[in-house]
Amino acid sequence: MVSEHAPQPAAQVLVASNRGPVSYALNEDGSLDAKRGGGGLVSGLSAVDDKMWVCAALGDGDREAVRRGVGEPGVRMLDIDADVHADAYNGIANSVLWFVHHLLYQTPVEPVFDAEFRRQWASFETYNRAFAQALAEEAGEGAAVLVQDYHLVLVPGMLRELRPDLRIGHFSHTPWAPVDYFRMLPDDIAEQVLRGILGADRAAFLTRRWADAFIGCCTEILGGTGHTRIGVHGLGADADFLRRRAHEPDVDERMAALREQVGPGRKTIVRVDRTELSKNIVRGMLAYGALLDERPEWHGRVVHVAFAYPSRQDLAVYREYTAEVQRVADEINAKHGTADWTPVVLHVKDDFARSLAAYRLADVALVNPIRDGMNLVAKEVPVVSDHGCALVLSREAGAYEELGDDAIAVNPYDVSATADALHEALTMADGERAERTERLAEAATALPPQHWFLDQLEALRQG
Repeated sequence: MVSEHAPQPAAQVLVASNRGPVSYALNEDGSLDAKRGGGGLVSGLSAVDDKMWVCAALGDGDREAVRRGVGEPGVRMLDIDADVHADAYNGIANSVLWFVHHLLYQTPVEPVFDAEFRRQWASFETYNRAFAQALAEEAGEGAAVLVQDYHLVLVPGMLRELRPDLRIGHFSHTPWAPVDYFRMLPDDIAEQVLRGILGADRAAFLTRRWADAFIGCCTEILGGTGHTRIGVHGLGADADFLRRRAHEPDVDERMAALREQVGPGRKTIVRVDRTELSKNIVRGMLAYGALLDERPEWHGRVVHVAFAYPSRQDLAVYREYTAEVQRVADEINAKHGTADWTPVVLHVKDDFARSLAAYRLADVALVNPIRDGMNLVAKEVPVVSDHGCALVLSREAGAYEELGDDAIAVNPYDVSATADALHEALTMADGERAERTERLAEAATALPPQHWFLDQLEALRQG
C-alpha cells in the first residue's frame, strides 16, 4: 500500500505511458529545452480536471529535468535506471512483445528465450512496477487510471494489488496476436502478460479483431477473461486540426517543392511511414517496381513519393531495414529513371508539413502494412486530399475494418497483386475517386482523438 507519509493523493484521472506529453533536451550550456507533444491523449486530458500523466524519462535531458525538479504541472516523469529502461523498452517491449503482436519473427532462428531474455524480463517487471507504484501514490480515492500499450501490460495487475479502489483501464495500440502465435512466448510469461492486463476493470483495443484475439488468448490459456470487460475504440483522424494545418504557408511551400520534384502532368503514389518493420515499405516499393516493369505505359507518367522516416535506429534490424528501403528505391531509379523523370522520390528526414503536402497532392495513397493496430495515415490522407485520392489498403491494417469498403484491398505479401491494385487506383475515374474519398474521410473521422479518449474514460467510470 501507499506510505502513510506520502502526499495526499489528488488526481482523479491518470494516464500512464512510456512516452509523456513533454520531453527535455539538455543544451551544451546546461540549460533545458522543453518540447511538448500532441495527439489524442494530450487533447483528451486537456478536457478534464484533477489529472496526472505518469511517464518515463527517456533520455539524458528528461533525467536531468527530473533530478533538478523541473517539470510540467500534472506530469510525473519517472527516472528509471537507464539500463533497466533499455532492457524493458528495447529488449522486451520492442524486440519481443511488438514482434509477437505483429507476427514478425523469422521462426527458424528467432525468438530464443534464454537466460538473457529472463534477465531482461526482470527489468521489464521492475519498469512496470515503478509505474504501478507512482500511480498508486498519485491517484485519488476511486480515481480512473488509463494505462497505455504493450510497454505497460503488467501495470494493471500490479496496481490492482496496491490500490483495489481504483478504476483501471488498459488500452492496446497494437494488434493482438492470435493464440497460436502468442503461445510462442514462454508459458509463464504468456500467462503473466494476460493476467497483467486482466488486472484492469476494462481492456480496450482499436478494432474488434484485436479484441477477439485477446479474448481467444485468455480463453485458451486462462479459461476466460474473468471480471475484465473488453471494449473497442477505433481511433480516428483529427479532421479540424489536419485541414487547418494542411493549409498553412509552410505546407504550401512544401507542395511547390514536391510538384517540382514530381514534374508536370504526372500522377503521384504517396506513402508516409516510419521505417518500422511492420509497415512493409520494401514490398510496397517492389510492387511499384513491378508496375513499371509490367506496364510500360506508366513510364514518365507516375512518381512514387515515399516518406520513410527513421524509427528505432538504436536497433540493428531497423537500421538494416532502413538501408534496404534506400537500396530498393535506388535500384528502381537506376533501372527506370531518365534525365527528366525520377520514378521514386524518397525522403527520410521527418517533416510533418511535407507529409501534409504529400497528402494533399496524392492521386493514390499506398498503405500496405504487414500488420498494424490502426494506421492513421490511411485515415488522414482522405481528410486532407485536395482532389480525391484512391486508397490502396492492406487488409491487415486495423483501419481496414472501417475503410475497407471504399479502399482497394491488398494482401500485403502479394507484390504482384499490389502492383495490379496500384494500376487500378491510378486509372480510377475522377468521379468515383472523389466519391470514395468523401466516404473514406467520413469514416476516418468518426471518433476523433479527444472523443476517443473521453469515450474510454466514460466507459471505465460507468463500470
